[in-house]
Amino acid sequence: MYCYIDESGQTGLNLFDITQPTLYYGALSSLSDLDIVAEDAVKKLRAILNVNRIHASDLGNSELVKIAPTLRQLAIDFDWVFDFHMVQKPDHAIIQFFDQTFDQGTNPAMSWTGYWTPLRYALLIQVAILFDDSMTKEAWEARITTNDQDAESKLINVCSSILGKVNKVPDARARELITDSMNWVIKNPSEVGYNISSKAELHQISPNLVGFQSVLHKIATRSRANDTQVSNIIVDQQQQFNKAQEWIHDLYRRLNNQVFSLGAVGMPTMNFEKFPAVPIVCTPGDKSAGLELVDVYLWIMKRIVENKTIAPELEVLCQDQTEKGGTIDVISLHSINDRWLEYFANLPVPPDSFNPEEVKANSDFFQKDEDRRKSHIEPDN
Repeated sequence: MYCYIDESGQTGLNLFDITQPTLYYGALSSLSDLDIVAEDAVKKLRAILNVNRIHASDLGNSELVKIAPTLRQLAIDFDWVFDFHMVQKPDHAIIQFFDQTFDQGTNPAMSWTGYWTPLRYALLIQVAILFDDSMTKEAWEARITTNDQDAESKLINVCSSILGKVNKVPDARARELITDSMNWVIKNPSEVGYNISSKAELHQISPNLVGFQSVLHKIATRSRANDTQVSNIIVDQQQQFNKAQEWIHDLYRRLNNQVFSLGAVGMPTMNFEKFPAVPIVCTPGDKSAGLELVDVYLWIMKRIVENKTIAPELEVLCQDQTEKGGTIDVISLHSINDRWLEYFANLPVPPDSFNPEEVKANSDFFQKDEDRRKSHIEPDN
């Protein structure tokens, strides 16, 4: 399997550019090496468009429709599949805040069940509704600074703002956990390791890397499902994030054939079984037919989700991909809420009778954890 990856909407560590609130990744997968088998066809498409490189944003609807029928046939001939990935950038800042401050492994005022079970996502949404734009920006500024004093000051401000709004949370248990956890962080800001320790870590916490991880997992999933080896992963060359992309891919390769649980039953797993062994190859966009092709699909899909004008002849190209199994993966608070609302709505109905021993064991566990948690909460003066 050969994979070609492009991105759009990159603003680096600036998550608050109102003109580009979303980061997009597109990945085109084929059992054929498109840089070889599709090169002649792409040359003909360039000639039709009278360009040296097919760059969709430069060409626009009126030019791309000229090659749409040929692209549709090439998709059949080379049997490629397009997957689309989105990261909502401001949401990324809030998710990062939650994972750093509510992690029960570092914040002892947090309950085990509140972080290591699907209840974690319900609590995340409750915390998120307390954020406004200024809090989100301050939380992100604290996350990306190497100045510990500045980071802790901003972090305390955000936690205090959450406490000032916590009564808006309708669930009493959620209010309790949020209140206790935020108070603990305010009193122990240096204990949660909130901010980065060096500039080298900046790209490792960027939305670009989160989106790229999503792409890599989809490639691995396709490889396992099709029982194929990934022969090449071509990534559009750009100076700012290629090193971080190589870093995370190399890390994942070292975890090959391992599966990590993120908590109790119901929580997601990190599956690295048969993870692609080949390194990624960062290639200029005008040196790869596959990158030129994925650029077109990425541009079309981006316009579709942004409700911008798109020619029907182009829209059908992505409709074809959806019908053959192409996916859309979204990292956002809205998508998290939808996913876990469905999960909780479909939980099995408890039995009429419970095993008394299991009930006692569960009760003892929860009580022990609650005693542990409360031992770290200082009484109000």
